[in-house]
Amino acid sequence: MSRIQATFDTLKKQQRRALIPFFTAGDPTPAATVPLMHALVSSGADVIELGVPFSDPMADGPTIQRASERALKQGMSLRGVLALVAEFRLTNDITPVVLMGYGNPIEAMGWELFAKRCEEVGVDGVLTVDFPPEESYEAFEHLQRHGIDPIFLLAPTTLETRIEQVAKLARGYVYYVSLKGVTGSGSLDLSAIALKLPQLRKHIKLPIGVGFGIRDAVTAQAVAKLCDGVVVGSRIVEEIEHSADCDVIANVSRLVSELRVAIDQA
Repeated sequence: MSRIQATFDTLKKQQRRALIPFFTAGDPTPAATVPLMHALVSSGADVIELGVPFSDPMADGPTIQRASERALKQGMSLRGVLALVAEFRLTNDITPVVLMGYGNPIEAMGWELFAKRCEEVGVDGVLTVDFPPEESYEAFEHLQRHGIDPIFLLAPTTLETRIEQVAKLARGYVYYVSLKGVTGSGSLDLSAIALKLPQLRKHIKLPIGVGFGIRDAVTAQAVAKLCDGVVVGSRIVEEIEHSADCDVIANVSRLVSELRVAIDQA
């Protein structure tokens, strides 16, 4: 059983929802990444989505774009991200880690080598934003061979035929993008999410996480009542961006702890 499945199974038995924070590897510094990962876990994270910085992040808003720029300027790369996961695994063999990014760096490394390295260092899932299911079969085969869960995005505009395709390929969980637009944009329409999720559940038996636009504990709690996991990214990256280096861990920990309490009260 994968770490992701084990985590969601445990949460289901406890009647709790997953808290899935995102931040970009290498931001604010490469040296801060592993301590931040451990701080997220200590503050209540169930799964960590670790962003692989990329120079042309089409699905990300300005906040995460700036995080990628900061990380890339400090030399962060896909190989560097994998090395950080390996370091994290030295003292944490329980918390699932999902790499979230774009296809270009993986294509440059090669999917076969990438999947092998993911297995070696302890990556549990891969979410490639710009890889639709129609173009993911080869990548899926490599990931499956090495026990890595392919995570797919679904959106408010996703057609039912696409939902069916994703249901066949996805493992771990499915990430529902709760609004039209890039990360950190717009405001959530909870009624629209409540209407969409039953359509998704007709086809998808995996847990469904909801993200994009969740910026505070109140919203996180409301979303948690509708799904299996709450993904928070831009708000955490903002906290990193606006904190002094000496305060990053404390400030992010405080934010994630607030989200954890709110979600548990859902």
